[in-house]
Amino acid sequence: MTPGELDQVREDLVAFTAEMFEAFARTDQHRWGQAYVRGLLLDGRRKSVEPMAARLGEDGNRQALAHFVTSSPWDWAHVRARLAWRMHEAIDPSVLVVDDTGFLKDGDASAGVSRQYTGTAGKVTNCQVGVSVHLARDHASAPVNWRLFLPKSWDPGSDQADPVKVARRDRCGIPADLGHVEKWQLALDMIDETRSWGVDVPLVLADAGYGDAAAFRLGLNQRGLHYVVGISTTPTAHPASARPVTPPYSGTGRPPVPKYPEAARSVKALVIEAGRSAARPVQWREGSRPGTGRSGYKRMYSRFVALRIRPAGREIRDATQGVELAECWVLAEWPAKEAEPVQFWLSDLPADTPLTTLVRLAKLRWRIEHDYREMKQALGLAHFEGRTFNGWHHHVTLVSLAHAFCTLRRLTTAPKDAAPA
Repeated sequence: MTPGELDQVREDLVAFTAEMFEAFARTDQHRWGQAYVRGLLLDGRRKSVEPMAARLGEDGNRQALAHFVTSSPWDWAHVRARLAWRMHEAIDPSVLVVDDTGFLKDGDASAGVSRQYTGTAGKVTNCQVGVSVHLARDHASAPVNWRLFLPKSWDPGSDQADPVKVARRDRCGIPADLGHVEKWQLALDMIDETRSWGVDVPLVLADAGYGDAAAFRLGLNQRGLHYVVGISTTPTAHPASARPVTPPYSGTGRPPVPKYPEAARSVKALVIEAGRSAARPVQWREGSRPGTGRSGYKRMYSRFVALRIRPAGREIRDATQGVELAECWVLAEWPAKEAEPVQFWLSDLPADTPLTTLVRLAKLRWRIEHDYREMKQALGLAHFEGRTFNGWHHHVTLVSLAHAFCTLRRLTTAPKDAAPA
């Protein structure tokens, strides 16, 4: 926003931040918190403390802003809970979306930084990785919870611990009891925390980085949550029609137990066996580019196969009560011009779920890419130059507030027939 545009909404921003910072005990925390969010919203290439301070006029106290984001002892969880309550009311979310994003770094002094894969760069590079949970539906979304991922190299209890990184933990303010936790487990922990705030959304979306983890899917089942998650081509399954069979007993030794007579196959093989003729055309939304859709925008369209299957694998078998594996959906996108399917999802939604619903939900993850892009390009998500664990969590929370304020403004002013943001 330009200074003039921000002045026009200054009163709304003050009211919004006052609500978010309701638990702050000191007036200076309210002042510098509101100033930091305002600095994130103002136009400018860099949203680190020094350039923001230069743009903030009378509130451009670099030292006070740096202290607020790095050292001030405020509870980010309380702020995120208030944010989640506000955005749950505003968005009326149909799904929780789990994802992660990279924060590229040149140095190696920041908490959790390591050479690791991030989709942000599409390769292994020097970065931090943050896992986030978003409230979403077709017209809007908002990040409401975050965790900084700690690689094994930062965990003193790991056989892959790096002595240099472990020695840096105290300087980074990493809690002594915090070690390496898989991203899918961080996601489950955040879902639990979000539900503890009274924000309970019964359907979870995630990409294959989470969907390939059977433990993540089982964790959602144990919490009574449904899912639509991306998967790679490697998970195995039986057709829904498969049934376990008990081999004849020979009369000696341990009696045989029921088992599936055929070996489980990859989900890709099952879809290809169903054939291209099983694919059905589905339009799931209208995009932002001009086109022939009803609202004048390009239609998002492809062909999809949906099959009922029984996911297999040791973790699934060990968690199954009885001998029959549970049914679920495998959804595959198979464009007309492609020789094979190009993308796959699993879902435990009921057997009578329409294909159009499965596709719309699978594709709804695009909202989170939109969130990351806006937060990085316009709101300085990746511009934090501090090195501490607390500072990182404070910064991403404040960026989430700035993003939520923009979302609330759009929801208030956008015409009902506008194209999705």
